[in-house]
Amino acid sequence: MSRHSVAKESSALQRRLEGLNAARELAGGVLPDATLDSTLALLERASSRRSMSADHTVVGFFGATGSGKSSLFNAVNGAEIATAAARRPTTSEPLASVWGVEGSEPLLDWLQVNKRHHAQAVDGFADESTGLILLDLPDFDSTSAANRAVVERMVGLVDVLVWVLDPQKYADAAVHNEFLTPMASHGAVTLVVLNQIDKLPAAEVPHVLESLQGILKRDGLGTVKVLGASALTGAGVDKVRASIRQVVQAREAISQRLSADVARAADELAGAAGEGDAAGIKAGIVDRLTEQLATAANVHVVVDAVARSYKRESTARTGWPVTRWMIGLRADPLRRLNLRRVGAAADTNRTSLPKASAAERARTDSAVRDFADAASEGAPGPWRNAIRGAAREGREKLPGALDHAIASTDLKAERKSWWWGIFNVLQWLALLTAVGGLGWLGVLAVLGYLQMPVPEVPRVEGWPYPTLMIAGGVALGILLAMLGKVFAAGAARARAASARKKLAASIRAVAQREIVEPVDLEVNRLKSFNKALKTARGR
Repeated sequence: MSRHSVAKESSALQRRLEGLNAARELAGGVLPDATLDSTLALLERASSRRSMSADHTVVGFFGATGSGKSSLFNAVNGAEIATAAARRPTTSEPLASVWGVEGSEPLLDWLQVNKRHHAQAVDGFADESTGLILLDLPDFDSTSAANRAVVERMVGLVDVLVWVLDPQKYADAAVHNEFLTPMASHGAVTLVVLNQIDKLPAAEVPHVLESLQGILKRDGLGTVKVLGASALTGAGVDKVRASIRQVVQAREAISQRLSADVARAADELAGAAGEGDAAGIKAGIVDRLTEQLATAANVHVVVDAVARSYKRESTARTGWPVTRWMIGLRADPLRRLNLRRVGAAADTNRTSLPKASAAERARTDSAVRDFADAASEGAPGPWRNAIRGAAREGREKLPGALDHAIASTDLKAERKSWWWGIFNVLQWLALLTAVGGLGWLGVLAVLGYLQMPVPEVPRVEGWPYPTLMIAGGVALGILLAMLGKVFAAGAARARAASARKKLAASIRAVAQREIVEPVDLEVNRLKSFNKALKTARGR
């Protein structure tokens, strides 16, 4: 494999590792900790292996007791390195046979392999320039827990896995269920050797190999190379060497192994998360949420109070001056709700709206739940729970946030209307006119009572001026009061509509901050997770 191809493969692996790490981080708090910890452990192993020698390929020999694993290891090495005694288990700790010692020590330290052998050159297989480490490992079915732990650890660390089976136990469920099937994604770096074929009649060897190939296919390893060999007679050993040499020369084993690890970890994350994406947030469901929250927050009560407060203020400023004082006997609806904020700080003011009833709380809960359900539609189970959880968390903050939003909304309750001044002046002129007429008549009455000369009163169409002044002033005052009510009703509707619009905007801002944004964050986190998982899978 050319240096350019190796660099390209390494770059692709780096992108996949970054995608897997991003998926793991995004899934924090959503997927089980055990799954996330397993992914983190893989990422740490990958980082450690990539920091070690890339010039050495680590090939591990795995096998059950009696499979002749150590004997095959010796045969491939061309020397008696591993102990192959009749007493079992033979191998109690890993043994390394190294071609190309320089640069191998840190890698072997990381693998925790203390027994190391500087291998001699084997014609057509390996020499000092090859960069190959063969490992003879403990039996995977060892009765020693420590030995089995070594095997399980090495399965996750070596670059290439060579499974040594024997004709008697090649179909044993233990090796297939516990090791081969879980490693099905690692077919590119897996080699299966049926050892001890010398114990079979020559005519049966092809049939046994075919049977083994079929079992491996059911394990998900249908493309794995299966070789027959005999460490005792040397039959097939050259083919085992050739297969290992081919992997070493390709310089792809490290990347292929880690890529398989990433694919397996990505599949585990996908299995824990489930497949699918959330429908997301559309404008329509935000509008419905805002409307339902506005109803639950008694916005209609505030809007009605704005209209009634304006009418009250209009009457107090434009009504007949003689009866205006009666308006003060009625409480201002907005002041009763603590919504006239003269001199109050908007950020600390609170309303005196009645506390939400059980029905209103249920309406709020239902609104939030419906919103979360619509936004999470299509999302897999764990992520749907996360999206709903974000909505529920925001729901707890809604009562205070909605009250504060209403209290801090500037309803323009103190704003005066232009027509108030005109009507007020006209009302006082009408009153002064009526009072003037009364005063005129009063003076005439006093003069008559005192038997003094009473001047002639000007008349219009036979009506005395003072009488006309009284009648005109009173009539004008009543007319202005009636017109004022008509003007006030129209202006109150406009004020109420404006207040409703402003309050709706405030309620929407609360819904956006407490519900929509947290839910949207979870929805986008799911989308990013799926995208990162796709990158990790190399798609």
